[in-house]
Amino acid sequence: MITISNLSKSFAGFDAVRSVSLEVPEGAFLVLVGPSGCGKSTMLRMLAGLEKPTAGTIAFGGKTVSDGDRGWMIEPARRDAGLVFQSYALWPHMTVAGNVEWPLEVARMPPAERKARVAEVLRLLGIEQLAGRYPNEISGGQQQRVAIARMIAPKPRILLFDEPLSNLDAKLRVEMRTELLRIHRATGATSIYVTHDQVEAMTMATHVAVLRNGGVEQFGTPEELLATPRTAFVATFVGTPPANLIPVGPADGGVAFAGQPLAADFALAGPAQAMYRPESLAVAAEPGPRSLALDFAEATPVAGRIMVTGIKGALRLTAVVDRAPKFAPGDTVHFVIPAKPDALFTPEGEIMA
Repeated sequence: MITISNLSKSFAGFDAVRSVSLEVPEGAFLVLVGPSGCGKSTMLRMLAGLEKPTAGTIAFGGKTVSDGDRGWMIEPARRDAGLVFQSYALWPHMTVAGNVEWPLEVARMPPAERKARVAEVLRLLGIEQLAGRYPNEISGGQQQRVAIARMIAPKPRILLFDEPLSNLDAKLRVEMRTELLRIHRATGATSIYVTHDQVEAMTMATHVAVLRNGGVEQFGTPEELLATPRTAFVATFVGTPPANLIPVGPADGGVAFAGQPLAADFALAGPAQAMYRPESLAVAAEPGPRSLALDFAEATPVAGRIMVTGIKGALRLTAVVDRAPKFAPGDTVHFVIPAKPDALFTPEGEIMA
């Protein structure tokens, strides 16, 4: 449904998006995730037709809608795509029903059909009782539902979301994640969702593109990103909690972990980064033959297990265990390292074979 080829966008010499290429299947829910400034919102604005690419192309359903190499693009209204802004951008002088009806009126839909469609989408979003109210008379969560209703009213083939949950409280964010997925299934549209929250990304997406410095670090399903991260950045960005990275290197025929020689069932020719998932580590109150001593930071109950975190200088380790000794701030916690890492990366963060 969506093909992005060598897409780039520069602002005054700064490359906000760098040579991105993706193919998004019809009906997919793609999440663009990454830290602030990674280029995800700029990509969404180019998809929506609000920014012209500096280079590369975007095609919807095989039809090119933006061509940066030739310097042209199809205007937003003709892309068969809907967009929900982070701020919702509702018309304050229009009622809820008026906001939802407005794009249908612009599309010159007959009045009777407009009224029927407005009633239909308000029922779908569960806000039919708000039809006569104005935006300043309803809550933030209700405003978000109105913005989504307005977006889907014209039945676009592509839905674009620009961090739509960032203004909601934590409980409402969880509820609205479920609601957005229900709407996605009900419409059958291809959706692209921008967020910096990797929990949203991993719980909502059929496909995830992890962005960093304007480029795509990895594209795949949530399961693929968790099971086989291709870079150290992806390994430490996705997952709850994310994977641990320990600097390792050769030492007297063995391996040194963060400068400390430990027994290991692998060999190294040079420095690297060893990845261990939190569930691969154990914790103990006393040192062992394959443990690292860190300062206890915190212990948090998570879904019936305990997440223990320790810090020593730049090294931060997190283990998820069934049981853990009682630690107090300032105590030493010993993280037990498995004989083999879950993955190895170069010092620059590339996966090692």
